[in-house]
Amino acid sequence: MLAFTIPNSLKSELIITCPTQNAYVLIIDEKCLFVNTKILFLMIFAIFIIIRYNIIGDLMYTIKNNTDNTIIIKKSKFITKLYRINSISEINNIIEKLKIEYKDATHVCYAYIIDGIQKCDDNGEPSGTAGLPILNVLKHNNLNFILCVVIRYFGGIKLGAGGLVRAYASSVTEALNITIKKEIIKGINITITFSYDNNKLIDNIVKNWEVINRIYTDNVTYNINLSKEEFEDNKIKLNKICHDIIINHDIIITK
Repeated sequence: MLAFTIPNSLKSELIITCPTQNAYVLIIDEKCLFVNTKILFLMIFAIFIIIRYNIIGDLMYTIKNNTDNTIIIKKSKFITKLYRINSISEINNIIEKLKIEYKDATHVCYAYIIDGIQKCDDNGEPSGTAGLPILNVLKHNNLNFILCVVIRYFGGIKLGAGGLVRAYASSVTEALNITIKKEIIKGINITITFSYDNNKLIDNIVKNWEVINRIYTDNVTYNINLSKEEFEDNKIKLNKICHDIIINHDIIITK
């Protein structure tokens, strides 16, 4: 890559194509840089990734439906259960029910991620050989609002620490391979109240949103799930039509 000072008359130029040299000329801080096209592409791509990460962050996913899968490794049975969850309060109930259902199991290990909160449990397996591998697979797949439980029935052959890590990781990976992942969008649940005269206008606005409930009394009341972006885009319009808009709580929406 070559560099040289350029005159003021060329400062306004940003990129000049040099087809015969398979290169571009970049003008940065009064310096002219000859850059190979492949290098330029990589530079632009890297900048795009940095900007995307800082503005949007990593895309997060959850599972469409709860999933079960069973694998056998050296006579040990690993039953993996994936649950889409909305709150930590659901977890203890699920775990306790599974411990009753599989009361003869050797171990009931799990990990979960809920909006940045994460936890794992080895349930008697050597430290770091069960819960952590489960959690790492969930993190590697950018999953959120998910609980994964792996129930193990010991088959009589010891797997060793490395073997356990691989077994638990494989059990989760195979279960994820047969489920459908859905992208997560942050949303809100709102309640709007409006007059009957504006019913058609409101129905036109909310036609692509999830209307949970409609109540018809002296006025009309809708309870709606929608993305935060959709709410911001339509807030002014709704304020003009509705008597009242109540933001109830945050939710997650999948697409």
